[in-house]
Amino acid sequence: MTATTSGHLGGAGLDLETLTLMLESLTDFVSANLDDERMLALDHEDVCPEDLVRAMQSDELGVQLVFLPEAYGGMGGGAFDVYRVCERLGHIDIGVATSVLATFLGSDPVLVGATEEQKQLWLGRIAEEGILFAYGATEPEAGSDLGALTTTAVPVRDEQGAITGYTINGRKQWISNGAIADASTILALTDGGPTWFVVEKGTDGFSAAPPEDKHGIRLSNTAALFLDDVHVPVENLVGGVEGQGLVQAQQVFGYTRLMVAAFGLGGGWSALDRAIPYSVSRVQGGSPLSQKQGYTHKLIVPHVVRLEAARAHIELTASRIDAGEGENGALNTEGAIAKYLATEAGNAAAEAAIQAHGGYGYTRPYLVEKVKRDVRITTIYEGTSEIMEMTIGRDRWQHHLKTKGDYYRLIAADLRRLHGRQPTVGAGTVALAAEALAGVMSAAQVARLTRNQHILFRIGELAAVVEGAAALAARAAAALDGTISDKADKRFTPETLAAISRVNAREAALKVTDDGIRWVAGGTAAGGADVAALAASLAATLNLDEVRGAQAGLIADMDQIAAAIYADVQA
Repeated sequence: MTATTSGHLGGAGLDLETLTLMLESLTDFVSANLDDERMLALDHEDVCPEDLVRAMQSDELGVQLVFLPEAYGGMGGGAFDVYRVCERLGHIDIGVATSVLATFLGSDPVLVGATEEQKQLWLGRIAEEGILFAYGATEPEAGSDLGALTTTAVPVRDEQGAITGYTINGRKQWISNGAIADASTILALTDGGPTWFVVEKGTDGFSAAPPEDKHGIRLSNTAALFLDDVHVPVENLVGGVEGQGLVQAQQVFGYTRLMVAAFGLGGGWSALDRAIPYSVSRVQGGSPLSQKQGYTHKLIVPHVVRLEAARAHIELTASRIDAGEGENGALNTEGAIAKYLATEAGNAAAEAAIQAHGGYGYTRPYLVEKVKRDVRITTIYEGTSEIMEMTIGRDRWQHHLKTKGDYYRLIAADLRRLHGRQPTVGAGTVALAAEALAGVMSAAQVARLTRNQHILFRIGELAAVVEGAAALAARAAAALDGTISDKADKRFTPETLAAISRVNAREAALKVTDDGIRWVAGGTAAGGADVAALAASLAATLNLDEVRGAQAGLIADMDQIAAAIYADVQA
């Protein structure tokens, strides 16, 4: 796939200068049009700043061009470019970010499945006119299960029996941009199966409910859509062939979930970027909070570490998509891992930022309370964290079976080679985690424990933790080697990034061993004679002494990270 035709689904993307200019322009534009006072007022009144969203997609900024292929009037940004833009948007406001991304989520069925004429029309209008799209998939009863939809599209035929259009009936729920979009892609059931249609605003029978009264992202319009005998011409059937809807949706999950991951990353850092300077100025017991380990090593450093592990996996997956590996949903599991790590880390970081502010964090003017409400949605939309665990667990379980238990052992071997070349990034400790996960999965296989859905989900969680730690170790090594992407985030020096990776590696190894023993034993019947034997056999494969020994130096590394975090703030 090439940059000129693929847009955000792969390709070389933007050059560094163009990407940097877009990020700077985006920050300047939103700062000038959405200060804290207006943001808080919009949040309080539950109002989407439609004027701002449309201005961002006009000649004033043109952010939509990053998401679109050059062939349809865009800039041909790759997945890496779009991740950087989405992270910046998420750092500013996840509600506004959601409104922007909704257009590209909504137009993705067109991008991957439409005829060339349809692409020129709809993608061209997004590029030239800045029209807003919505993605009409979710339904009140079906939730995220796209295969359970009840919205129907019945063909309308002329006197000769040729299909001239479709009549659509149904309801869609939780639709971002629902009431403000100029056009929506609607998934409906036809005789041929689930099919996407483009429905324009103002079409007879097509209406939106009042905006949902949401916990967070109140700067995003979210509304139900009603389709009552809505007639669309046959030209609005995406791709011109019925039954391709689920295939088209699956093709972009790896990408769209990566972008929501970027929102979680941006939201988590937004919260920490408020807590860190606050702790420098806030004096307790004669010294700033920033000088107290009880503060920094609980409320700041661990969350920096987890966010950066998520970033590493986001950047790795984005790079693979841009290298052409993401076609036809090939990296859906990797996108799920990135989303799971980043959104869970972002949500936890925002929670910690409230605590870091004490009583002030619970009040609206300090904004961390709003950030926490906003970032919470990232663990829900585009697939809940539980769906991510299921996706990861099922896929990695199949890999385990197909490789006869060697999937994570081979990853461990690669990590040990990395440790031999760059011994300061914690790759050897991540190798212990990967080997332990292989042992846990083998024990679960022998005892047939994945018949318990919860254990399969927990394996999904552990797989995400291990692969995130592996990605961070590789990223830290690349930073030390000087081979990290020019477009990568450069918040930390290579030495600090190595310390971050070491801390994360220790956490990953300890989590896999402790949780692995817990769930393998927990899945076995209480009082059974084989419990002790199973636990002992598993313990022998987990290298527990090595994992515990690897914890040495943890506090010193956390001290190093804290010093780096506060160096620029205090300077």
